[in-house]
Amino acid sequence: MSDPLEATQRWMHQALVFPQRADSGAIAGTFASGRLSGRDGLAIYQRSYVQRITRCMREQFPALCHALGEELFDDFVADYVRDKPPESHTLYDLGRRFPGFLEDSRPDRDAPLEARERWIDFMVDLARFERLVFTMFDAPGNEGRPFAVSATPDDLLRLQPCFAVARYRFDVAGYYHAVRQKQPAALPPAHLSFVALVRTDYLTRTVPLGEAHYLFLDAMAGGMGVADALEAVARQMSIEVEEVRRAWSTAADSPRALWLRMGFFVTPPPSTAHLA
Repeated sequence: MSDPLEATQRWMHQALVFPQRADSGAIAGTFASGRLSGRDGLAIYQRSYVQRITRCMREQFPALCHALGEELFDDFVADYVRDKPPESHTLYDLGRRFPGFLEDSRPDRDAPLEARERWIDFMVDLARFERLVFTMFDAPGNEGRPFAVSATPDDLLRLQPCFAVARYRFDVAGYYHAVRQKQPAALPPAHLSFVALVRTDYLTRTVPLGEAHYLFLDAMAGGMGVADALEAVARQMSIEVEEVRRAWSTAADSPRALWLRMGFFVTPPPSTAHLA
């Protein structure tokens, strides 16, 4: 026997997400009031639901909302919620599928890459970056535990848990920070942009990267140790591996020294350190 409460909750969810599908008889039976019709009563909940979802999405994607304008952004959110209704009890996951939705629903998705609208590429990349920034707030981190130091051997260096590295087609990080700081922000020109995000002491930092640095950190994020990651950079950039090794650690302002100060690296737990 089905649970009447569960059935009502499922019906209510469908009526909120897909108002045009709600059966008139069911509406009248569920929202009985002497002052409002059933449909008017349901409309209150429908408007509140959409407003709540839209407000949360604006908070999760503030730079994208700025770039599109609130009206157009809200239209995209309404389409997103109809196409991909929330799957979780928490609004934290609300925007998880939004960048993919923007990519899949773009009107030029079947066109050759060179014929696609660049501004749409920018919006998709900006949404991906903002989702990454948002997830860093609650991701497991290294707060309260020690970080690697300059004396830590390379073979014990591991990226800390609250770390991400990404590549974009535009300087979306620069645009995002300009919007957040209420500075003028114009759509940037298309060019490859590499960035790392790291959280220490509950503060997330955005670190611009060069291509070689991105390749190195991406290799480490994929599970490589320092030595293998340096060799991977040398192969991909067609550089002598000894040159890459020297650049990694010999100078006081080397990537190794800088990233240690920024809290990029930790060491394996004592129980696993001997396996490194």
